[in-house]
Amino acid sequence: MGGRPCEDRAVDDLRFRLASEADLPCVVRLRDAAARWMLARGVTGQWQPGELGVEHFRRVSEIGEVWLGESTVGVVGAWELWWEDEDAWGPRASAAGYVHRLMVAHADVPPGTGRRLLRAAEQRVAATGRGLVRLDCLAGNARLNAYYLAAGYRAVGTKEGKPQPDGSVKSFTLLEKDVRDDGSAVSSR
Repeated sequence: MGGRPCEDRAVDDLRFRLASEADLPCVVRLRDAAARWMLARGVTGQWQPGELGVEHFRRVSEIGEVWLGESTVGVVGAWELWWEDEDAWGPRASAAGYVHRLMVAHADVPPGTGRRLLRAAEQRVAATGRGLVRLDCLAGNARLNAYYLAAGYRAVGTKEGKPQPDGSVKSFTLLEKDVRDDGSAVSSR
């Protein structure tokens, strides 16, 4: 997929591309806005504004991928895609891609945009030959857990005490989705 836009009619006017170094401040602003949006709706204990800076997203870009969703108004979403996540899932064969920090610019997008970004992440994972998309979700965030379950993910376990960027530890629900066309991927959990 490289850095070229990946257009898909299923996601309307959204285009997807890898973030460049120059995009990272925008990703930080987007994440901080998403954190403020959550806090304004009473979602606490998840994200805090100012918690992650450019250096975090630079490190992710070195070991995985940071993707942007763009529309005619500019960057409207982003996510991280990792190829391993031992902190949450333990050592595993390379059968999955791991989505982290799915975020949208709530003020600039219609409902359903997050699902379209998630679908693009799933397509990227499938394009690498991996059969599963995995993610972890704060165990106490029932609304977000329900969001991923409604998107076709299934809960396959929990991870207690996962280290966070700020040094704290939190508990997470582990979720995964089979993204192979023939459904032949099998959970290794």
